[in-house]
Amino acid sequence: MADKSFLTWPFFEDRHRQYAERLEAWCAANLPVDHADVDAACHELVRMLGRDGWLKPTAVDPADPAPLDVRTLCITRETLARHDGLADFAFAMQGLGTGAISFFGTPEQQRWLGKTRAGEAISAFALSEPRSGSDVANMDMSATRDGGSYVLTGEKTWISNGGIADLYVVFARTGEAPGAKGISTFLVPADTQGLKIAERLEVIAPHPIARLSFEGARVPASAMIGKPGEGFRIAMSVLDVFRSTVGAAALGFARRALDESVKRAAERKLFGAPMAELQMVQGHLADMALDVDAAALLVYRAAWTKDMGAARVTREAAMAKLFATDRAQGVIDRAVQLHGGDGVRRGHIVESLYREIRALRIYEGASDVQKVVIARQVLGAV
Repeated sequence: MADKSFLTWPFFEDRHRQYAERLEAWCAANLPVDHADVDAACHELVRMLGRDGWLKPTAVDPADPAPLDVRTLCITRETLARHDGLADFAFAMQGLGTGAISFFGTPEQQRWLGKTRAGEAISAFALSEPRSGSDVANMDMSATRDGGSYVLTGEKTWISNGGIADLYVVFARTGEAPGAKGISTFLVPADTQGLKIAERLEVIAPHPIARLSFEGARVPASAMIGKPGEGFRIAMSVLDVFRSTVGAAALGFARRALDESVKRAAERKLFGAPMAELQMVQGHLADMALDVDAAALLVYRAAWTKDMGAARVTREAAMAKLFATDRAQGVIDRAVQLHGGDGVRRGHIVESLYREIRALRIYEGASDVQKVVIARQVLGAV
């Protein structure tokens, strides 16, 4: 049984504790789902999560536009990840995909949020390109003004929910200035003529991911989110909120790995005694528990800081993502070691966690990039 003592920390209110209890019960009753057909599984997960109200925290309610509660987002991702990595993915992409619409969208654009919060539409965040992943300002994709429209030309790649999304939030160069200041943001429905799924990308933990091709895809000028040239700022504002939740997902994976390892140590016997009596095993478990608690402190500090009204949590979110994802990798690696052959047997939960965790150290800012972000924040404070 996963440790829940962290919910007594002063970062949380009673409503968070009650929410976590309800979500835990729902996950126990509904997860994991069958992953045999990943696209179908994601459709089903979004439908289930929306039907039962768990997607409401992912986007603002246009009728009552209170700020997103980042602590709730993190609790949700941690809990879902502990039960089913694909469920965490389905939830997270609904938030990341609509973040720009929540924070900067017009009332007309925000009509999409009713559908995504209800699980009736799937969203995607289309930022990365073949030549610009971490270096967002180096993107090539263009959006050229043509009367009352913009024409989008170029490619996006590594797009989560690519191929199954109903709407894409797309970043493209509109040329108001060089580099980061010449990028804008667009809401692009999946049925837009000229938008094609160029390639489905297979990864070690199967998720729906694709390379998108925009071949003269025309959208009305009203599809622009925010103002011309604000795309980089919009993207960074969205990542500022959702980057902490990546750490929370890693935390969920790490907690599950620790739980499975404690169970293994208690049940498995070596040399006539339970593994748990071996000091080396105790040392591994102690290191795992330490990493889990330290990661939780950083993740929920970042979430609490944002919820308390901080305009930006760049430093806190970068620290949370970097530490939680890197340490979760180590926790899960120890879990594999403690499980021996079972740890690398396909279909075992620990083997699944080993495949799931690796991508979290890359997407929404790779670990090395987070170090650069943290260092710049520290140097800027001097």
